[in-house]
Amino acid sequence: MLKTSSNMHDRVSNRFIIGIVAFGVSFGLAFVFTWNFYGAIFTGIITILATYTATFIVDKRTDKRRRNHELLVSDSFYKRIKELENVQNGIALEVSQLEAHRRALLIESNQLQNQVGDRRNQRDSFNRELSTFALQKKQLESDVIRLRNEFKHIEKSTEEANNSLNNISAEKRRLDLNCNVSKSEITQLHATIGELLQEKEELENNSTLLSRLKPQLEEKLYELRVQIQELESEEKKQKELLSSRNKKQERLEANLKLLKNQTVEERNILEQLKNQTSLLQEERDLLQNQVWELLQQLENLDSQPSVIQEQEETEFPFADLIETITIEPTESTSSELPSYWQDLLQNLPAHEIQVLKAVLGDDPNSAIKKIAEENITMPSLLIDSINGRAQDTIGELIISTSNDIPQIYQEYQQNIQKLIAMSEEVKSKEHSSS
Repeated sequence: MLKTSSNMHDRVSNRFIIGIVAFGVSFGLAFVFTWNFYGAIFTGIITILATYTATFIVDKRTDKRRRNHELLVSDSFYKRIKELENVQNGIALEVSQLEAHRRALLIESNQLQNQVGDRRNQRDSFNRELSTFALQKKQLESDVIRLRNEFKHIEKSTEEANNSLNNISAEKRRLDLNCNVSKSEITQLHATIGELLQEKEELENNSTLLSRLKPQLEEKLYELRVQIQELESEEKKQKELLSSRNKKQERLEANLKLLKNQTVEERNILEQLKNQTSLLQEERDLLQNQVWELLQQLENLDSQPSVIQEQEETEFPFADLIETITIEPTESTSSELPSYWQDLLQNLPAHEIQVLKAVLGDDPNSAIKKIAEENITMPSLLIDSINGRAQDTIGELIISTSNDIPQIYQEYQQNIQKLIAMSEEVKSKEHSSS
């Protein structure tokens, strides 16, 4: 508010000075050339109106340009802030300290850019004011030269009048009427000389004020240039720091992605092993129950020796079965996928298999979003395409989209885990062959 009030006060004072100078110059020139007092006042008023309209139009145009520039800068910064906020949402908690530091640096850079823009605008305004002052000074100098020439002419006329008075004093009795007329003319000339002298003093005072203001304005310009150079050097340093921080951040993000992929793979392997062990335990329990039932039947038939011999013959295969189950537990889990699941694996591209792997992970939404951005599509479209392929091959949907977080139906989780494992084995074989 103080700055705006001071600017308005400066504008009003400058306009007042310009109006006074324009009125004085136009009035003096019109009066000298026409010797009509009211006409000279009329021309002075017209020049004042013309100068004020010109200054008003120029101020309006400069204000519009400044506002448009400020709006463009604010829009660009607003878009940049939105992009940075979208990027910040996808970064993990471990990078929060770097993000806070980066935000602080961005705020400081924005402040510095705003300061640089303000200083440049101030420099432009000072240059304009200096140009206007230089033009005014040239006009005042030309007016002073004209007034001096007029003074010289008036002095010559006064000398001629004095000579004529000396000549007329000898012929005073004969030319009284002419003498009175000449005296009246001389008094008028003295009055005009006094007015011109006053105007000369005012013009000299104005020129002295301008000469005093000129070094102050030059000093302000020099200080502003020095400050602009310092601000530009600070901007360069901060940009270099930001580039180095961004490189470090990208490295950390790459490391985090690798760690997340490794953890997801390890979890999938653990889940597969757990499923395999649970299946083996269930089969072992079933076989033990069958063995206990057979033993009870044999105890009931102890009286029959033939049944005992049959019991001895049947104990060995069950023992062999138990030994085969305990020794080779991996044969039950090594069952391959059905043919229609294998067809689904062949129809699915690599990025959709990554989507299935992400759905089985901890944070599926962010992972699917990254895969969609890499393949220039949307997460919902990826899930719909996977369900469409499953509908064509299996005849049912795989992923449920009723909740905010996509989930795989429980009856298909084991088959999808096997499908992901088979795709990874194919990839590893291709890498090894290459």
